[in-house]
Amino acid sequence: MSDCVFCKIAAGEIPGKKLYEDDDILAFHDINPVAPVHVLLIPKKHIASGAADLTEEHSAVIGHIFAVAANIARELDIADGFQIITNNGEKVGQTVAHLHFHLLGGGDFRLKLG
Repeated sequence: MSDCVFCKIAAGEIPGKKLYEDDDILAFHDINPVAPVHVLLIPKKHIASGAADLTEEHSAVIGHIFAVAANIARELDIADGFQIITNNGEKVGQTVAHLHFHLLGGGDFRLKLG
């Protein structure tokens, strides 16, 4: 999608501090981190708004994203405590309409979910 900032990062049109890249996904440091370690993981294929647009056909890429997230957590020495979060919609804080996951760690912070 031509106006999507994550698609532009994936295409190399906008620079990003990349941690991992293959044909299907990209992982890079968030430019506005909310934790000592804050990495974004995105599918390169644009999935419009987020989790609400997922279907069974996305299973392989989502599984791959989580496996890469676990590897990055080990590489960044946060495997003993991290969160993977995705938002769906502006009501919950999603600011880029492209499915993405936040890998957060590196400190003693907790999102209270009950």
